[in-house]
Amino acid sequence: MRTRRDDHVRWLRVEGARMADAAEAAGLDAKVPTCPDWRVRDLLRHTGGVHRFAAAIVGGRLTKRPRGEEHAAIVRDWPEDDDGLLPWFRDGHARLVDVLGAADLDTECWSFQPAPSPVEFWARRQAHETTIHRIDAEAAGRGATPVSAGFAADGVDEILRHFFTSRNPQVTAEPPRTLAVRAVDTGDAWLVTIGPDGVDTARGYGMADCTVTGNAGDLYTLLWNRRGATGLTVTGDASVLELWRTRAHVIWPWD
Repeated sequence: MRTRRDDHVRWLRVEGARMADAAEAAGLDAKVPTCPDWRVRDLLRHTGGVHRFAAAIVGGRLTKRPRGEEHAAIVRDWPEDDDGLLPWFRDGHARLVDVLGAADLDTECWSFQPAPSPVEFWARRQAHETTIHRIDAEAAGRGATPVSAGFAADGVDEILRHFFTSRNPQVTAEPPRTLAVRAVDTGDAWLVTIGPDGVDTARGYGMADCTVTGNAGDLYTLLWNRRGATGLTVTGDASVLELWRTRAHVIWPWD
């Protein structure tokens, strides 16, 4: 029986391979316009380190987040020469795919968002982490491959319902503001309330100060700040969407 973990691991496998190919095509010294301070080698180092971090957590059944020297040994073991960087990235990606695909769903390990199990959390998180950075790698070179609609809607759900909540109050407003997000190709919808303590998101459509409507793939890249709102339908107070785009920046717990 196929599980959500299996679907996420499948996308992780596909998107990691696409990322490596895009990085190779762009060249490691190419600038990454969606991550202005980075070149492609920085993108590979970051994502390759994250892959190793997740594989160590799940594969080692670690119940606490590695810190200090232990953390550095996991995520910063990349080769100094460019010739070895792509093989290093591909090896770490393949290891992560294998670990997540083989892990028992009952495995107990550290995670940082709600999920049916830690393994399912890591499979989902790494699939989307890799997809967004594949988009970055393609932006450095030959343009973006569209994200599958269903998978993109899953990613919109992850960022709206798990990343920016009252537990992670980076996006706040007083008085509260509301943002409706509607994916026309999948039928998914979310109602986001931005308040003084953070974000609360419910699935489903409702009246809002601002509504943004479009295909799931475009909403996905918009909410991750990998594109602007051109081509999407924005109604109501557009400053609410701008508030999100200005403040919703992920702070990774492994950095």
